[in-house]
Amino acid sequence: MKTGWRKARRQSREIYYFDSARQAEAELCAGMLQDMIGEIMQEEKRDGVLFLCIGTDRSTGDSLGPLIGYKLKEQRVRQIEIVGTLERPVHAMNLEQSMAMIRRRYPGHIIVAVDASVGSLDHVGCITLGRGSLRPGLGVCKELQAVGDIFITGIVGGYGNFDPLMLQSVRLSVVMRMADYICESIFLVEQFLERAAPV
Repeated sequence: MKTGWRKARRQSREIYYFDSARQAEAELCAGMLQDMIGEIMQEEKRDGVLFLCIGTDRSTGDSLGPLIGYKLKEQRVRQIEIVGTLERPVHAMNLEQSMAMIRRRYPGHIIVAVDASVGSLDHVGCITLGRGSLRPGLGVCKELQAVGDIFITGIVGGYGNFDPLMLQSVRLSVVMRMADYICESIFLVEQFLERAAPV
């Protein structure tokens, strides 16, 4: 049974799990994300935050990232940069070029990589959050470069029954629920960054 959130340790790093059905707990996810951003800013003297929203609008299960990018752009967030939307998705075919652009235009930014993922069947609908990079495409057997200083994923399917067509059959309601949860968390972080910004 899913709980509101829990912590797991994988490959010497902590990963936090949140149940997207508990929208009221998005504030807890936001607090942890804000703490991670603050730690990296202090440790590495970074001066900005960029959300890299990975995926494609051509597959329901893989549309989580572009949907989040779209929602963030619609809200006209001011303290964070967004790369990857429904109109301009970042996916396997252009990830390398997108990362080159980010390194050139946003060299001092913390990169929060957001993507759909697969996991155990009882975690479908859960959000994961952790420090470190993620490797987009592993769930669909693609080898792409690792990206991000922090990762957020939404688990859209299970490893056990995985086949390439699974992403096409993921219910849009599940993806939208996770997108709403993640966006709410990011909006709360953005409000904090706005209050902390020098006048």
